Amino acid sequence: MAVGAKARAAFLNDVLAGLSASPRALPCKYFYDARGSALFEAICDCPEYYVTRADLALHEAHIGAISDHVGSGAHVIEFGSGAGVKTRKLLAALHQPRAYTPIEISRAALNNSARQLARDFPDIEIRPLQADYTQDIDAETLQLDPPSRRRVVYFPGSTIGNFDHDEAAAFLGRMGRIARSNGAILIGVDLMKPVPVLLAAYDDSQGITAAFNRNLLERMRNELDAVIEPDVFEHEARFNSTEGRIEMHLVARAATAIEVGGQRFDFAPGESIHTENSYKYSVKAFRQLAGRAGLASKHVWKDPDGLFSMHWLEAS
Repeated sequence: MAVGAKARAAFLNDVLAGLSASPRALPCKYFYDARGSALFEAICDCPEYYVTRADLALHEAHIGAISDHVGSGAHVIEFGSGAGVKTRKLLAALHQPRAYTPIEISRAALNNSARQLARDFPDIEIRPLQADYTQDIDAETLQLDPPSRRRVVYFPGSTIGNFDHDEAAAFLGRMGRIARSNGAILIGVDLMKPVPVLLAAYDDSQGITAAFNRNLLERMRNELDAVIEPDVFEHEARFNSTEGRIEMHLVARAATAIEVGGQRFDFAPGESIHTENSYKYSVKAFRQLAGRAGLASKHVWKDPDGLFSMHWLEAS
């Protein structure tokens, strides 16, 4: 089976499982086809979406201290393609880094990123690894010869918030095994803040987030030949106070149906598909979560407005 066919089969299986569940839900990883990625970049420029600006401001304010924590001779391992502004700021600030490994599931994105970084940072050994970083990664594939002084797993942004607490603890545990006992994890964590601020960030006035959410339905129609009326579904952001998270939903405004993979799924008015979670944390709550993974938060940096945080985690 070709790679494209495998990806389509996995997409279809996840869609059928998600629409058959109660409540109905779809994995947020399927947001990111070419159009979805472009829409997310536009979301990051929305005035309501503070996350990207706050994360960048944090790096600008504390990059010297962060670099001092990483120290010299480190092997930086980033979960993601690593061609962004924050990655470049970190690499430029580090003291004689031993190597940099971006981990990315998309070979095309990985190769493009690695080429650019090798050109712009000729003194750093760039060692890309194609893999799904949400799954177990054999730490031996990251071994250097000679070994680095320490490994630092770098995970900026707020992606950890997309995992529920059990998933996040397991994910942190996998990161810890890669960092090893003398290494560390440098991870971005979005902070809890007033609900109106959170809701606006996930439901911007320009409707870009709404288009991003509904693009999942368009992708099902284009790639899975699903029969859908995307315009019947309305984007809705909700704050779940019990779970401490923003939820994104696609809510049927009228009775409708989705036909896909030989199955039909009927929707009553008001019924929704849950498409994404974004958990928000206090510093204390995230420290407790890290503790479940055998990690201790040794230092925390915040952006000047106190909207976003970055934790330095070590084995406890």
